[in-house]
Amino acid sequence: MPRDSLKTLLCYGDSNTWGYNPHTGGRYDHKTRWPMVLKGLLNQGFPEEDPAFWVVEEGQNGRTTCREDPVEGDRNGLRHVLPILESHKPLDMVVLMLGTNDLKPRFNPLPYDIAWGAQRLVRAIQDSRTGPNEQSPQVLMICPPPTVDAPGFKHIFGDTQELSKKLAPLYREFARERGVAFLDAGTVIHSSKADGIHLDPDAHRKLAKAVAQIVKEHWGTHDMLRAHAHYC
Repeated sequence: MPRDSLKTLLCYGDSNTWGYNPHTGGRYDHKTRWPMVLKGLLNQGFPEEDPAFWVVEEGQNGRTTCREDPVEGDRNGLRHVLPILESHKPLDMVVLMLGTNDLKPRFNPLPYDIAWGAQRLVRAIQDSRTGPNEQSPQVLMICPPPTVDAPGFKHIFGDTQELSKKLAPLYREFARERGVAFLDAGTVIHSSKADGIHLDPDAHRKLAKAVAQIVKEHWGTHDMLRAHAHYC
């Protein structure tokens, strides 16, 4: 495979993309975090020195879709996204998973507003011209899994379970409107019972597997393997 066929994916999210460990409060290692698991899955069958996919992790604890956080400070995902996109361009795809932090009662959120905030990010990515040849990157819009009842972050999130369950249909519709791929993460993973918000290692693996399937279907990895064999 020629070098210019390398695909670059950027995973843009919050603490679940950063890799927050709900059992220790620390960060999972590179082998556990779903973007790095995704990188390994996408590059199966390719030589280590010449991978087919490059995956960039861009997770920030507390990041919102488009809201300024008066308590935790600079966490506005919409305000940050363009400089991050430009620093990593050209990008073939942006995998976007945000919305969990928008559930916090301090924002007095409605499900529609949270989903619309995620769609605003999709529009910003599509308008960024940070893809190959100054085109738009492809987008995979992921609705985060619902929260579960647990004491860990209840002092910050309160009772958000029912609110979080209303997001997926709205995300799906907004993804359809923008013509982007969609994944309801709640159909493949669950939030950890350790704190109700973050992901256990098994959920990281399952999420990576689901994302990898979508990416492979989009680019046809078998065709890429054949192309690599041709150029080797």
